[in-house]
Amino acid sequence: MDEVPIATPCPVCGVEGHVGMLTHIDEIPYFGEHTQVTVLCHDCGWRQSDFIPAEGKKPGAWSLIINKPEHIRARVVRSSSCTIRISELDLEVNPGTSSTGYVSNVEGVIDRFMEIIVMVTRQAYVDDSEIEVINQLQKMHTTLLELKEDPIPNPVTLEFLDPQGHSQILHEDSVSRELEPDEFEQLPTGPEPAVFEKNDL
Repeated sequence: MDEVPIATPCPVCGVEGHVGMLTHIDEIPYFGEHTQVTVLCHDCGWRQSDFIPAEGKKPGAWSLIINKPEHIRARVVRSSSCTIRISELDLEVNPGTSSTGYVSNVEGVIDRFMEIIVMVTRQAYVDDSEIEVINQLQKMHTTLLELKEDPIPNPVTLEFLDPQGHSQILHEDSVSRELEPDEFEQLPTGPEPAVFEKNDL
C-alpha cells in the first residue's frame, strides 16, 4: 500500500504535515470485497480505518440470543445502514444521516448501549424526571452489565436489521434471515454510501 500525505492537521494532536492515508482492496471473510482506507498520524500514533463495501447484498437480519459468556466475544460488522435492537429491553438504535459503521464484538455493542443509558439517566436527574423512569433506566443498565457475568441471569436477543445487507453477527449460534417487506419499508437506511469504521474492542 502506498501512502499519500494529507494536507490537514491530526484531529487528535493537531500537528500538521504528519498525516497520511493508505488504501487497500481486500476480502473480509463472510463479508466480501471491500476497500480499506486508513488515515494515520506519524506524530502521535492516531489511526482510523474505514471500510467501504464493493457491492450491496440482500436486505437481511441477524440475531443472537446472548445466554452464555462466549457470546459477548462474537465479532460483529455493523454497517451505517443497520438498526440494532434488544427487544426485551425495548432498546433500538437507528442509523442517522451521519451514521458510520464499525467492526467490533457483541460486548462493544452492549457497551455502546450502556453509555447511552448512563447519559440519558444523568439527564433524567437534571430534568427531575419521575423516579419510575430513572429506576427503569437503571434496571436496563444492570441487565446489560449482567450479560458479562457467568452464568447470565437474564438473557437478551441482539438483532441487526440491515436493508443493505452489509451487517453480520459472526457466531455459530447467530441466526440470519431475509427482511420481511414491511420491515424493509419501515427501516431507515442511513447515509449513502455506507462507510465502515473499524473499532477493535
